[in-house]
Amino acid sequence: MEVRRSRNRTRTVTAYRDGDRTIIAIPARFTRAQEREWVQRMVTRLERQERRRRPSDVQLAERAAGLSTRYLAGRARPASVTWSSNQGRRWGSCTPLDGTIRVSDRLQGMPGWVLDYVLLHELAHLLHAGHGPDFWAELDSYPRTDRARGFLEGVAYGHERARTGQPPTLGGDVDDEGDVTDEPDDDAGDAALDVVDEIGTDPGER
Repeated sequence: MEVRRSRNRTRTVTAYRDGDRTIIAIPARFTRAQEREWVQRMVTRLERQERRRRPSDVQLAERAAGLSTRYLAGRARPASVTWSSNQGRRWGSCTPLDGTIRVSDRLQGMPGWVLDYVLLHELAHLLHAGHGPDFWAELDSYPRTDRARGFLEGVAYGHERARTGQPPTLGGDVDDEGDVTDEPDDDAGDAALDVVDEIGTDPGER
């Protein structure tokens, strides 16, 4: 835990993860009592946000079922949906033969609409094995498909640039096996979560 005081910060407190550290940025004018109060408050909010972004396998399967109902008329019925730590370059994969879907745990902590896109992509593979027009038509009703694909390409770009100093060659977000993928194997699961709260003259008033 690291608390950073700033004279330029007057009305906000910010909390975020930086690797294994939790950073809390507070106004320099805070007393020690105010610091303790706001650190506890922001850490609690940060942990709550992280739990929402890191659902269990059961919650992941429930999320997939809801997406199938909402966007695919309930036609995609996976036998299982689980997190996986051995997806390699893939963001997710699907085995239509046995109805199993695996989602890379590197997606944990990313925005929910990105996770929903990956789940929908794999659910659509239960209906269409390839990436023809019929496959992409299944995703037309999801309003953030293009935005999520761009987000995942941006993550791949940023990690490859940080690793090699050179931008990756991006050929889309699906590989030859029909799975959502990025280019590098770097861990994207450490995407920073940021919680900001506005304060008054006395945090105890809120």
